[in-house]
Amino acid sequence: MSERAFILPEPQLEFRHQQRVVHPRDGLAIFGPCDADLPSHPANISYGLVGTADGIAAFQQFSAHITRPVLDEGKALNRRLWPVFPGFEAAFHAKWPSNPTSIFAIEPHLLNDAAVNRDPNFRAGTIADAYLEGIRRILAKDEEVGTIVCVVPDIVYSNCRPKSHVTGGVGSGISSDERRIRASGQTDLFDSYQPIHYQYSVDFRRHIKARAMQSGKPIQIVRESTLRLADSVLSGERGLTPLSDRAWNLCLALYYKSGGKPWRLATARQGVCYIGMAFRKTELREDSSTACCAAQMFLDDGDGMVFMGEYGPWYSPETKEYHLSGAAANRLLAQALRSYQDLGGKPLREVFLHCRSSIDDEEYIGFRTACPSSISLTGIRVRRESAGGLRFFREGKWPVLRGTYWPISHKTCFLWASGYSHRMGTYAGWETPAPLRIDVQHGNADIEQVARDILGLTKLNYNACRLGESQPVTVLFSDAVGEILVSNPLLRNPSSKFKFYI
Repeated sequence: MSERAFILPEPQLEFRHQQRVVHPRDGLAIFGPCDADLPSHPANISYGLVGTADGIAAFQQFSAHITRPVLDEGKALNRRLWPVFPGFEAAFHAKWPSNPTSIFAIEPHLLNDAAVNRDPNFRAGTIADAYLEGIRRILAKDEEVGTIVCVVPDIVYSNCRPKSHVTGGVGSGISSDERRIRASGQTDLFDSYQPIHYQYSVDFRRHIKARAMQSGKPIQIVRESTLRLADSVLSGERGLTPLSDRAWNLCLALYYKSGGKPWRLATARQGVCYIGMAFRKTELREDSSTACCAAQMFLDDGDGMVFMGEYGPWYSPETKEYHLSGAAANRLLAQALRSYQDLGGKPLREVFLHCRSSIDDEEYIGFRTACPSSISLTGIRVRRESAGGLRFFREGKWPVLRGTYWPISHKTCFLWASGYSHRMGTYAGWETPAPLRIDVQHGNADIEQVARDILGLTKLNYNACRLGESQPVTVLFSDAVGEILVSNPLLRNPSSKFKFYI
């Protein structure tokens, strides 16, 4: 065990003209996106808009603001933490249209009535149907759009999540047995329900992401309250970050989903890819051990791909751990490597597997046999320390620095991906930062290089324009990918493109 901790340098990002800085907002505001001069650059953004009349109006007002700088005047803000948004065209070198390419308005009563039904599948499915009809109508027109913006009332967010409970309401709930019967495709005499609603998640976001994937266009879900322009917060209203911060985050996501590439990781090593694995059980399966594995692969340029694994008895109620069979592990990694080759990627030298749970010997042997002998394969467990786990403290008011690295052995280290940042001049969290525990369980790799790679992977979230996340994207988005794929087990031909899942 080392008695000393070290500070790893903040990984740099690459923008237009190969310029490098550490914060994505600096790079976009000063230089522009890294693909600005490439043929793939989306010079003109085209999007469809679906929502109620209020939601459409709110987005159009927000849209008018993001064409020019957003200053958040009158607020005592930390400009290093909340920098000015320079306007969409200035940040992304792409034209933001004055109006959507196409609009579809949903009657508010359709959403409000469905959102108070006691049956969670009916709630999520009926509301998803309304938005999917809007998406279908927009795509049926002879007008090309890059993405679809779905503005949803806050009641949908409140009432259409896995643990949402509707007090009062209408209709009646159903038992889990009845849900399975309906999910099997069986209807009743009066056609009082649609089986498809029971074949997908009770969570609206997971439900519509899965079904909308078949349209071939990524969607961006936005809560109406996110679009609020007023500084003041009325009693009972949701608290929000400054308008400039919301402009940065939403515009980044829309640019990425429209085909743009905002930045590259300058510290990425050629011929190296990282694969994150996520397991999840599905409530539509009766066997408590049945689960599915989803994998997401990130290439050396930061782009991501998603793969669906197999259902099987991967979960052990005794150990509360998930493990693939050797054959299933082999097939999963072989699928990922074939896709990498199909993309014309540079010859692979190293593959790193990231998993929150441990990787046992049978799994690793299965993964290893899928790899050519010329490729180094390393299995790594990456997980945040629990509430009662290790913490570091410093003198003064600020917590440990982001990038603090403490090697325990040549196989294990702790890495603080959250903490005080000199670039921002503050710590953006509320609690004492929890470190990541990194264990190299299989293969041979330099533990410091592993930590540097993982710190770099915290900067590849194209859904939020931040300095970095507290976890690498291989682990951070494993739940989001797993929720959409595994919570919707009847999803056919899921997209391999990462932008469909965030």
